[in-house]
Amino acid sequence: MMTFLGTVLVGFIVGLLARALKPGDDKLGWFMTTLLGIAGSFIATYIGIAMNWYAQGEAAGWIASVIGAIVLLVLYDLVRRKS
Repeated sequence: MMTFLGTVLVGFIVGLLARALKPGDDKLGWFMTTLLGIAGSFIATYIGIAMNWYAQGEAAGWIASVIGAIVLLVLYDLVRRKS
């Protein structure tokens, strides 16, 4: 249970950092910010393992997680504007 809560907390912080670093007005709530941060961390970890930057089972760092979350935020904005 503590691992899950830690993941949510880190995801929330990463999501906030991504929203602060990306220019523009983002109208996301707390829930979407947390999901964005968690998904950014997972994507950064997956890409890092695929590129042999991280070992299997090793989590991505803060910088990679924030970059992953920023990429997801840009994609989310593109999808939201088309609909």
